[in-house]
Amino acid sequence: MTSSFKLSDLEEVTTNAEKIQNDLLKEILTLNAKTEYLRQFLHGSSDKTFFKKHVPVVSYEDMKPYIERVADGEPSEIISGGPITKFLRSSGTSGEGKQKIFPVNDDFAKKMGYILALRSLVMSKHSKDTSAEEGKSMEFHYIKPEYTTLSGLPISTVSTCFLVSDYFKNRPSKGKSEVTSPDQVTLCPDSNQSMYCHLLCGLCQRDQVVKVRASFAYTLVRAINFLEKYWKELCSNIRSGHVSDWITDLNCRNSVSVILGGPNPELADLIEKICSHKSWEGIITRLWPKSRSLEAIFTGQMAQYIPILEFYSNKLPQVSTVYGCSESTFGFNVDPLSKPQDVSYTFLPNISYFEFLPIDHERDIASIVDLVNVKQGCYYEPVVTNSFGLTRYLIGDILQVVGFYNSTPQFRFVRRKNIVLSVETEMTTEEDILKALARASLVLESSSDVMLMGFTCYADVSTFPGHYVFYWELKARAIKDVEPDKKVLVECCSVLEESFDALYRRLRSKGGVIGALEIRVVQKGTFDSLMEYFTSEGGSTAQYKTPICINSSEALAVLESKVLSRFYSERSPPLDS
Repeated sequence: MTSSFKLSDLEEVTTNAEKIQNDLLKEILTLNAKTEYLRQFLHGSSDKTFFKKHVPVVSYEDMKPYIERVADGEPSEIISGGPITKFLRSSGTSGEGKQKIFPVNDDFAKKMGYILALRSLVMSKHSKDTSAEEGKSMEFHYIKPEYTTLSGLPISTVSTCFLVSDYFKNRPSKGKSEVTSPDQVTLCPDSNQSMYCHLLCGLCQRDQVVKVRASFAYTLVRAINFLEKYWKELCSNIRSGHVSDWITDLNCRNSVSVILGGPNPELADLIEKICSHKSWEGIITRLWPKSRSLEAIFTGQMAQYIPILEFYSNKLPQVSTVYGCSESTFGFNVDPLSKPQDVSYTFLPNISYFEFLPIDHERDIASIVDLVNVKQGCYYEPVVTNSFGLTRYLIGDILQVVGFYNSTPQFRFVRRKNIVLSVETEMTTEEDILKALARASLVLESSSDVMLMGFTCYADVSTFPGHYVFYWELKARAIKDVEPDKKVLVECCSVLEESFDALYRRLRSKGGVIGALEIRVVQKGTFDSLMEYFTSEGGSTAQYKTPICINSSEALAVLESKVLSRFYSERSPPLDS
């Protein structure tokens, strides 16, 4: 996929960011200025100054009526001067927890391919071990079956849209040979069959695997959990040379049978010996000894999985690569070997037209700045205009400018804008929660033989005083069942509270306005059940992100049905912590 791109392309677009952005806006407005939506503000003009003065900043609710009209069969010209050929569906697991659809056409896959190609070139440049470029990548990518709008246009997730595109299918054969799984496995519509076959292919080629990759960190954790459940069956397949009968997708089955290549009892015995070890610490590097990195998104809410993946991989480098969402892809990490907490993303100015709203200015149009005019250290919410029909659309992410690559800014992902816990007047953000969780996890892992596998939380205001509830799924470091230690879990409750801001601590300490924080330990596999709930509602396994805060009563019911034990903070947090 990288054959038509060069690293000099990155230097060119980031050096000439201002001109490229202005030219792109001119192109978008020339295409879309006469659409029904923009005509009411621009009256046919494609002038940048007029655009900035008159076109409002909008949310999804503002655009939803126009998008739904196109989805229902009205002409694309309502929002886009070009054809709308499909829709992307958001995961529905962040922000307010509702799925959204966004219009695109075939240019979307080309832009995604362009970013991924540049990402691969940057990864090659930074690889300290040239052998890492000579092996294969074990990748856990999946598709979600598409469904259609009333007018017959397909609706799919971002990953599915790219993976089923002609751009992906027709990529150079070299790109296909660089991964352990054939395309038939990736394109299998059953995610369980696909996961099993990804692992089977990866195990059969264990000596060639140099990197392990997925879209999100959670997918890698899920792959290890899946391996823990099925490793004996996988060994049996390798020993016999036959794929399990429950793999019924014929394209998938036939392609994996070629990878198996017949009975291999020696390999099966070796894998069995490794997986039978009492602890799975370092299981990734023991099964795939040449692996050099894990590649996924480890920033934002995915940061919670950093410790468990360090445990499974003997602290292999965790590489966050691309930053994007259903509304737009933004850019990628040009320093892939940076630590997860230091990751920043360089925006590519030729993808969409980017503006930035200072987070303390709400929707004040006059305060919005262009890509090249953001200030280092400041916090912004991205505003996106693309050729598919989104115009001055608020993304809902909060980013901080941490530097520049040539004339293009680099951003650190801080949090989602609307993800907060609140009982009274306090506002506990995603960033606050993740920092508190990191401190509590240290207490848990230093004082017990268990690790945190997954979490989510909500503010329970059904009784007075209301209080924060954290659902924790725990796992023993060794392969055995361990009863939660009450003293340790109670201390974790207190550490979480002590990590929150002064307003929370004051409301918690004075007059019982906020009640004691609670940790509810849930059964093993609970967060897989939570994922299954969200995917049953139309989400994608590959695109799934465990919500940091739960807003859905149905999702809460899934969690409540799995609660094993409850622990409460037994002391009020100090006011001066």
